[in-house]
Amino acid sequence: MSQTYTNIEYIIIDGLSTDNTLEIVTKYKDKITKIVSEKDNGLYDAINKGIKLATGDIIANLNSDDFYIDNNVIADVVEKIEKENTDSLYADLYYVDAIDTNKVVRHWKSGNYKHGLFYKGWMPPHPTFFVKKSVYEKYGTFNLQLKSAADYEIMLRFIHKYKIKISYLPRVVVRMRIGGVSNVSLLNRIKANREDKQAWLINDLKPKPYTLLFKPLSKLGQFLKKG
Repeated sequence: MSQTYTNIEYIIIDGLSTDNTLEIVTKYKDKITKIVSEKDNGLYDAINKGIKLATGDIIANLNSDDFYIDNNVIADVVEKIEKENTDSLYADLYYVDAIDTNKVVRHWKSGNYKHGLFYKGWMPPHPTFFVKKSVYEKYGTFNLQLKSAADYEIMLRFIHKYKIKISYLPRVVVRMRIGGVSNVSLLNRIKANREDKQAWLINDLKPKPYTLLFKPLSKLGQFLKKG
């Protein structure tokens, strides 16, 4: 709500929280377009609900542990998409300490995209991925068969398979607290890697022999440059 760009529709999707989430949200209800609190089938089911309810041209997904780095993020995103006339945009991201959010743990610098980079393990950070609603309407929403790799699958589908037009905004736009589902443990990382392979198969795509190995290895550099 501190964003300088004001033409924003706020949609809160809550999975029947038992903490004080709704109490906090209610304080801002006069500024929130829609509030949904009901049982769901996990994170990506919740995001799909939000996408269905959204009436704006561009959709952003911001999870409860993530936040925009400054007040000009949305203004910069909209300006870039309009200027380059693209279907989507991605940018850079900081992973930060869960308590001290000024402490940068990883710096995910996406870099410019060219077709074929997904074979080398490339993907943009999903919290920085802004997509026009028309893309979701044409190519579908998140695949609920996947528990941790649904974000990877939808970006693989949109960018690699269907080759939507994308823009890269070369700056950090999101601070993301560490502890994501796919990275919280080695076992979860192994499960996520299996789902990464499934993401290719369900799209009738074939990864290179090295693709699934390169995907986690490509992130090692994020720990070296912390901004």
